[in-house]
Amino acid sequence: QVQLVESGGGLVQPGGSLRLSCAASGSISGISVMEWYRQAPGKPRELVAGITNGGSTNYKHSVKGRFTISRDGARNTVYLQMNSLKPEDTAVYYCNARKLALQYWGQGTQVTVSS
Repeated sequence: QVQLVESGGGLVQPGGSLRLSCAASGSISGISVMEWYRQAPGKPRELVAGITNGGSTNYKHSVKGRFTISRDGARNTVYLQMNSLKPEDTAVYYCNARKLALQYWGQGTQVTVSS
């Protein structure tokens, strides 16, 4: 079993920055990919960024150059550094971990970008 806990969300002004953290616990050795998704009210959940065990990353086009996904050395925590935040980035952000054919989700953390 894998448990994921997100943190770091909050209210920030446009142009500001936040760093989200996702701490994984349990049987984490088999995790191959960790990702950040987000979902705004009335919109489908969308992939924001992902990182593999090999260090390969991918980003949603609209966040490329503004967001950076990374992980710590133990690979038990993944981060999403968000810079130059825009109101359109407002959403609940979810951490997702892939292990074998399974996916594990965190509870989500709210990010609100507003003046």
